[in-house]
Amino acid sequence: MATGRLEQYVLMPARGTRATDPNSTVARAFLQAHAGAGAMRMASPRGQAEETLRVIDSIHEDGIKLIEGTPAAVLALRAEQPGLRVVPLVLYRPALAPRPTVAVKPKAAAGTKLVVRVVSKTGGSPVAGALVVAFTDFAARAGAQGTTSKNGEVGLALGGSSKKLERLYIYPERGFWSFLKHNVTVTNGTTLKLQPIDVTFVDGLRFFTGASTLHDGEGVTVGVVDTGIDTSHPDLHLSGGFNAVPGENPGNFGDNGEHHGTHVAGIIAARGSAPNGRLGIAPGVALRSYRVFGQNDPQASNFAIAKAIDRAVTDGCHLINMSLGGGEPDPATQAAIADARSADTLVIVAAGNDNRAPVSFPASDERSVAISALGRKGTFPAGTTESGDVAPPFGKDKKNFIAAFSNVGLEIDLTGPGVGIISTVPGGYGVMSGTSMACPAVTGFAARTLSRLPDIRKLAPSQQRSDAMAQALFLSARDLGFQAALEGHGLPA
Repeated sequence: MATGRLEQYVLMPARGTRATDPNSTVARAFLQAHAGAGAMRMASPRGQAEETLRVIDSIHEDGIKLIEGTPAAVLALRAEQPGLRVVPLVLYRPALAPRPTVAVKPKAAAGTKLVVRVVSKTGGSPVAGALVVAFTDFAARAGAQGTTSKNGEVGLALGGSSKKLERLYIYPERGFWSFLKHNVTVTNGTTLKLQPIDVTFVDGLRFFTGASTLHDGEGVTVGVVDTGIDTSHPDLHLSGGFNAVPGENPGNFGDNGEHHGTHVAGIIAARGSAPNGRLGIAPGVALRSYRVFGQNDPQASNFAIAKAIDRAVTDGCHLINMSLGGGEPDPATQAAIADARSADTLVIVAAGNDNRAPVSFPASDERSVAISALGRKGTFPAGTTESGDVAPPFGKDKKNFIAAFSNVGLEIDLTGPGVGIISTVPGGYGVMSGTSMACPAVTGFAARTLSRLPDIRKLAPSQQRSDAMAQALFLSARDLGFQAALEGHGLPA
């Protein structure tokens, strides 16, 4: 009888993601693990009852596997097959700019709520699904929050019919800019107005990238490892994809309900036209979606990420965009990135959004290309949450800044526009900020650069080609006047 509760682990060979020698003990162990019903039985090294490990998913027959069992079963496996590595399951999140949330509720009378209404600044139509966060004491994170109903109303448990707020944030799902006001008094029935998105507006992305053509990026294949990409958005043309989430349909690589991957994809490769659509930086790429976040799940496992990277390399992706991070460095993701770089694929990763903290993993991996978030004053309307992302030092052009939320460090390779970025979301367009947005901007630049360098694309698949791609990208960058820890080589062209 197994001892201890069941947990999931990642099973790996001694080196890399695959046991390449078919006669090795490690390879035989992987073959055995993949056989039959996917169960491995081992005698306990402590003379206890036989232990069982179940194989849930596998990248290859002789490759990384997701297994489930008790700690005792893992101990038995290590005794029986000391050439294998058993590593923890690590979870990562999209690299969006942080949103402040309420941690302390006021001592309000039960059922007492102050109702506010959120509407469009143009026409006054109600805005549904917007998150409203009201702080009576911002430092203590005290206040109330809620999401607007179909009629644009939300009840806030603030303990009265009128309340002075230190800060009031509104985050709409789509179609509108965010909202931020300091030291504002709201009363029951207050109406708050949001500015609609104009897709022709010159946001940070459009300012720094300039005009694109439908041919930019042609000949380059880009994989987006993310929450999936909306397959029905008119601005996005997918050439295929894969769902790497264990237990889900591999063919369901569409948006998982979080909208993040769709926004990322639009920055790289949207093919819309004004006045109703937008162009990404490299609309001509072959765009592929690799979903690693489960349906409506904000977290992705290192196993799913490793599986997606492996599949993207197999599918011939020149570039992989990973706007995610925040977990502990783990061998599975490290090995997948190393294998991708050795094969011929450049992995571009968001640096993270922990308010100038050190670069998060996997951007901190030396084989990744790590991206910080750049912003510019005047590329977002006044009164939006993006105004809180402005922070010194400023660049040669004093309107340019590295976002207050962006992680920084000597691992930073490049910077890209990541503050107040308009892009595709299911059902339309939305504004997001984060190194999540800066990362696909650089991926778009990389695709545009690589498209113009056929000699590099013609190189045999190898690390020589991925190194040549990285070198071309770095050499295209221009210095914006920040320290290397903030911008790396600078902003690519």
